[in-house]
Amino acid sequence: MNGGDYQFIWQADDWPTWRFDLAALAVPMAEVSRAQGLLMGRLADVGMALRDQASLAALTEDVVKTSAIEGEQLSVDSVRSSIARRLGVGIGALAPVDRHVEGVVEMVLDATARCQAPVSRERLFGWHAALFPTGYAGLSRVKVGAWRDDAGGPMQVVSGPIGCQRVHSEAPPAERLETETSRFLDWVNRASGEPPLLKAGLGHLWFVTVHPFDDGNGRIARALGDLLLARAEGSPQRFYSVSAQIQRERTAYYDILEQTQRRSMDVTEWLAWFLQTLHRAVDQAQHTLDEVLAKARFWQHWATTPLNERQVALLNQLLDGFDGKLTSSKWAALAKCSPDTALRDLNDLLARGVLRKSDAGGRSTSYELNALPE
Repeated sequence: MNGGDYQFIWQADDWPTWRFDLAALAVPMAEVSRAQGLLMGRLADVGMALRDQASLAALTEDVVKTSAIEGEQLSVDSVRSSIARRLGVGIGALAPVDRHVEGVVEMVLDATARCQAPVSRERLFGWHAALFPTGYAGLSRVKVGAWRDDAGGPMQVVSGPIGCQRVHSEAPPAERLETETSRFLDWVNRASGEPPLLKAGLGHLWFVTVHPFDDGNGRIARALGDLLLARAEGSPQRFYSVSAQIQRERTAYYDILEQTQRRSMDVTEWLAWFLQTLHRAVDQAQHTLDEVLAKARFWQHWATTPLNERQVALLNQLLDGFDGKLTSSKWAALAKCSPDTALRDLNDLLARGVLRKSDAGGRSTSYELNALPE
C-alpha cells in the first residue's frame, strides 16, 4: 500500500516507522523543558514534606482524571487516601477505598515509581488486571490480563447509535498482536534515539493505535506516557498530571488522535499537540503548588489552636476546594454529627477567627475561611 491506499496508519507500508519534523518541534520542546525547570526549582526550595504533598496532589488528580476521560468517576477522597497510605504521606483520617480505586492507583504508582524497570507483557497484563478486578467493565465481560481476541469482530472506536455508528479508528487484527506488542515493548525498553519528551508522546500514540486489550487501552497508554516522562526527567516523583490536562481538553484529544490515525506516519502534528498539552500541565502544577503552600501556611498559622477532629477534617475539605457553600447542615452531614454539634463547631471557629460568615446571600447562613494576615 502506498500514499493514500490505506485507511489507518498501521496499514501503511512503513508502519511503525514514525517520522516527525524535529526542527518544528525544537521550540515547543525547549519551552516544556524550561517550564519543568521552573517548577522543579520552586519544589527544591520548599522542603521534603511539602514536595510529598505536591506529589500526592498531582498523583491524586492523575488517577481521578485518567478514569474520568473514560467516563468513570472515582472518589477523590478514596484515591487520595489510597495514594497517601502507599507513599506514607500523612493526611489525617483515611477514607475507605474499594478494589477499583486500588487497582488504578496501583497501575499509576507502578508506572511512575518503577519507571526504570523494563516494561514487559506480564507487567502490562498486571496493570490490566488491576484495572478490572472483577473481570467486568460495567456489565461487559473483559478478557483480563491477556491480549484481545477479536471474537466479537474488529476492535473499533465508534460513536453514535447502533445502525448509525461512526468508526473513529480501527486497531490491527488480533493475530498481529504478538508481533505488534513485541516490537513496541522492544522500542520502549531500548535507547531508540528520539528526544525523551517526544518518546513519551510517541509511546502514548503507538499503544493507543495497537489497542491490544478489550478495554483500558487509554488508561494504560497514559500510564506508559507518564512512565516515559518519568524516565525523561530521571525522577519517579510526579508533580504534574498530563491526564488531568487531557481531561480538560478531552474533545481536542480525541480529535487529534482520530486525525493522526488516518494520516501518514509523519506525526509532527500529534507531537506538537502533545508538547503543548504537556506544557499546560506543567503550568497548571504551579497553581497546585500554590495551593499546597497556602494550605501549609494556614495550618502553620493555626498550629497552636485547639481543634477537634471534625473541625480539622472539614477545614481540610475547605482548603482542598469545597464544592458549593458550607452551611451548618452540610457540616452535620459531612462530619456525621447532629445539627447542634455542627453549629457549636462552626461558632467555635467563628469565635477563633478561623472562619467568617460569607457575604453571599441566601436562605441559609454559609461560612468560608478567613483570610490570613499578611
